[in-house]
Amino acid sequence: MPLSDQEIEARLSEHPGWERDGAAIVKRFKRSDFVSSVNFVVSIVEPAEGMNHHPDIEISWDTVTVRLSTHSEGAITANDFELAAKIDALD
Repeated sequence: MPLSDQEIEARLSEHPGWERDGAAIVKRFKRSDFVSSVNFVVSIVEPAEGMNHHPDIEISWDTVTVRLSTHSEGAITANDFELAAKIDALD
C-alpha cells in the first residue's frame, strides 16, 4: 500500500541519509574503492532476497547508490523503509 507524502516525510526523518526522489527513496553509500563498493552490494543481496524486495543499485567506483521503490505499487511503501533499515545496518 503506498504511503502518503506525510508518512514518507515522517519515515525519512527516521532514516538519516535517505532522500525522496519521486516514487523512490535514495541513499548514497561511500566506500574506499571499487572492490569495497562491490562487496557492499553483495551484502545487500541476502536481506533483499529475504524480503523479495529488490533495489535498483548503481556503482560508481567508491559510491553505491541504492534506490528503493515498490515497483508493483509504483510508489513508496513500508517495505522500502524496512529494507532501507536493513541496508543501513550493513553500513
